[in-house]
Amino acid sequence: MLLGFAAPPAHAESSEQRLARLTEMPFESLLEMQVYSASKFEQKISDAPSVATVITAEEIKAYGWRTLADALNSIRGLYVTNDRNYNYLGARGFLRPGDYNSRFLLLVDGYRLNDVVYDQAPIGSDFILDPELISRIEYIPGPGSSVYGSNAFFGVINVISKPVTEAFGTRLSVEAGSFGARRAGIRHGWEMEGGMRFLLSASRSVIRGQDLYYPEFNTPAANNGIARRLDFDRSSHLLFKTELGNMTLSLMHAERNKGIPTASFEQAFNEPASHTVDTQSAIKLDYRTALNNRTDLSWQAFIGRHDYVGSYVYDGPPITVMRDGGIARWWGGEVKIVSTAFDRHKLVAGAEYQRDARRDQYNHDLDPYRINLHDRRSGYRAALYAQDEFALRPDLLLNAGLRYDRVPSAGSNVSPRVALVWHGTPSTTVKAIMGSAFRAPNAYELYYEVAGDGGQKANPSLEPEKIRSTELALEHQFSENARATISVFRNGVTNLISQVMDSDGLLIFRNLDRVTARGVELGYERIWSGDTRLRTSYSWQRSTDKRTGLTPVNSPEHLAKLNISKRVAPNLRAAFEAYYVSKRSTKAGNTAAYWVGNGTLLYSLGKNTEASISLYNLFDRRYADPGSGEHLQDSIAQDGRSMRIRFAHRF
Repeated sequence: MLLGFAAPPAHAESSEQRLARLTEMPFESLLEMQVYSASKFEQKISDAPSVATVITAEEIKAYGWRTLADALNSIRGLYVTNDRNYNYLGARGFLRPGDYNSRFLLLVDGYRLNDVVYDQAPIGSDFILDPELISRIEYIPGPGSSVYGSNAFFGVINVISKPVTEAFGTRLSVEAGSFGARRAGIRHGWEMEGGMRFLLSASRSVIRGQDLYYPEFNTPAANNGIARRLDFDRSSHLLFKTELGNMTLSLMHAERNKGIPTASFEQAFNEPASHTVDTQSAIKLDYRTALNNRTDLSWQAFIGRHDYVGSYVYDGPPITVMRDGGIARWWGGEVKIVSTAFDRHKLVAGAEYQRDARRDQYNHDLDPYRINLHDRRSGYRAALYAQDEFALRPDLLLNAGLRYDRVPSAGSNVSPRVALVWHGTPSTTVKAIMGSAFRAPNAYELYYEVAGDGGQKANPSLEPEKIRSTELALEHQFSENARATISVFRNGVTNLISQVMDSDGLLIFRNLDRVTARGVELGYERIWSGDTRLRTSYSWQRSTDKRTGLTPVNSPEHLAKLNISKRVAPNLRAAFEAYYVSKRSTKAGNTAAYWVGNGTLLYSLGKNTEASISLYNLFDRRYADPGSGEHLQDSIAQDGRSMRIRFAHRF
């Protein structure tokens, strides 16, 4: 069962069986594979009201991707940055300072992962699911609020976990790599009499990290600019999943402890107590049933939790540790109907409610104890939505959707989307897509206020961001084993919330900007005999801040991606990926353009055993990502060449 999504009516196959079937298809069939996330029902990727991208578990393994961020970075139009604490995702030229990926909606099996304090979409080692448990990733670019509401601003990412049927037996995996990286994971799946299936998985990862040099702190009092033993990353993941018929219960938990070597928020430099801890938990129950041979009903109930604790060190003097945190608790549900009761129509309608029981933020000094912030909030969001896929002619589809959202911090919002999909020939599809979306300001942007060095001011008068998007796309399949896509888009964003430094030296979020972006994205996929697979893309975009007339910070004009893998021997696959990012504006200048290449060799030692070796930044390129307002650094250097060795065995 695909959690939270209804299957096509009168289709006896369960969602888990469909997913297993789809991910086992040959590459030729994947070119016309099904997607779920564009419309909240299963449809051919060529019929979807979006230029969707699907990444499979086989690709994740072949390219040695360690995190969700690694996989997303291979998708056309997307780019990932890192500030040595979190990973941040940009799309089509948009990646704002101080944004914790709140403009993307991140789902796990249809469950909304964005928390209710920061709206954070965790994509690094803080992601709630172990990457080895990912069956596939669906990325739906463009506004998705007509189906999903707030946060589906630049795109929707739905990570679909492996069904229990794909994980029977016991599997052990171990890894070791550069910078003191170590990881171990174990999972076990089994079936009991009566058809009840179970999956239990646990993993632990520890990265010692590097000693990093920052010239901005190059003084004897600051250890000559060298941050020692502060780049560590320690994470744990747990999953319990049980399936019985059309019902699935999932329990997920993840913890991550990450050192902060950059002395962000005006901290004292090279202090070992500087770190952040993120803890997430989720319980969700999903059910699907057929009301009749043309209508399906599905529902989902969930409870979510996210705790953030940051320890920040300041030299008053004396040295003081400031404890900063957020407590998020929420619960809710969704009910949805998918029906083909009317000829040539496929209708989906649903209702959602989420109670944000706690949206608390706090900040206090430990010794001497002093409260700087104690803010307790609650809230909710409620929505109704409907969408119709109408076959105007055998070769022409009209997809129209509308959603009404009520969020106290953003009022009432109505989000439409209309797409016209024309299959001009059996191998050529043209899509014209228009839509709008919104993003409600989150509790962190609205209410966080701490005075003093590295402090921030609240702004409860923030208004929701709005985006209007138009896109024209052409998809052509040259043969069963090759296809190309080209899309032209224009985005207009108003009330864009940006973090800026106010005249008093404190950070604050304001609705300052009106930004437009236009661009072109090209993509090509092919498979050759001998099982050689290619996926490549190029993106050009130009963004303009209408208030200043300048290109926004961290907005590359050019992106290029290359992914190629080949079976070089019966038991050996070689994979190489490269990506290029053009220069980007920073707070005070620019970061240089760069390209990075990664390579992986995957060897099967038998039916149940495999080993791999991956080299990241294979050519040891030097590159940096722009810093944000909380950093003294204008740009933050990224990792040089590193290695990972992985071994897995199934008992």
